[in-house]
Amino acid sequence: MSQQTEVDELFDVKNAFYIGLYQQCINEAQKIKLNSQVKKNERDVFMYRAYIAQKKFGVVLDEISGSASPELQSVKLFAEYLSDSSSKDRILKKLDDKMSASIDVENKTLPLIAACIYNHEANYDAALRVLHSVESLECSALAIQIYIAISRVDLAKKELKQMQETDEDSTLTQLAQAWFNIAVGGEKLQDAYYIFQELADKNQASSLLLNGQAACFIAQGKWDEAEGVLQQAMDKDSNSAETLINMILLSQQIGKAPEVINRYLSQLKDSHSKHKYVTELTKKENEFDRLVKQYAPA
Repeated sequence: MSQQTEVDELFDVKNAFYIGLYQQCINEAQKIKLNSQVKKNERDVFMYRAYIAQKKFGVVLDEISGSASPELQSVKLFAEYLSDSSSKDRILKKLDDKMSASIDVENKTLPLIAACIYNHEANYDAALRVLHSVESLECSALAIQIYIAISRVDLAKKELKQMQETDEDSTLTQLAQAWFNIAVGGEKLQDAYYIFQELADKNQASSLLLNGQAACFIAQGKWDEAEGVLQQAMDKDSNSAETLINMILLSQQIGKAPEVINRYLSQLKDSHSKHKYVTELTKKENEFDRLVKQYAPA
């Protein structure tokens, strides 16, 4: 019973983070009064992860000191990785050393952050190895995202079943179900849409939830409906990478003017130069330019 009470203390903080309401997560974290130092550390982990999601890396790097808890040091490492590409190799080496050493079983933040970084590196084997060393709904949810990314829907289904057995009503389990439904497609797309809608109704619509709905509409070829929710997402956060990517796809499908598509693309490249979509696109553009030169008349 006491464990349930402790979980409830941070429910609003965690829930806001999971559905992409990052400023609300920060506001709730700063407002809540806690007696347990363990809970204070957990609250701060979510608060600083929310700052990272907002790309406010400086706040995290400035405020987490060298004497902070191991959990917060893990979050700081993630902020360092995302903010400074020139230090990426050093940070990856540091992370590999940490993960090969004996890890405190109470520190569930380090494996999660390590898996996030490996996922950014597209090192899916390493990410999944780390995630399977820890039992938590958030680790399972990230594992499902990775399984879907590598087209292993069968393994995603198995992981989702375990989440449902642990806590079927959890926000994370609901989100994982929606992601899985999108991956399966067909009739499941409508089910996924309703999950995102229910979460928005219970809380409020976030860019993350709206993009989830847009993905459902796009997969069904419902371009007008997709455009409507993406406009709402743009109003929430006009600089969201996922919204911009979906806007580019949608604009191409419905035949918008090239300058409109290029505007979204320029904004994406300018604000999210390290995003996987941008790096992959840049590779393909460079390869295309190389081929053009190769076959150009002498």
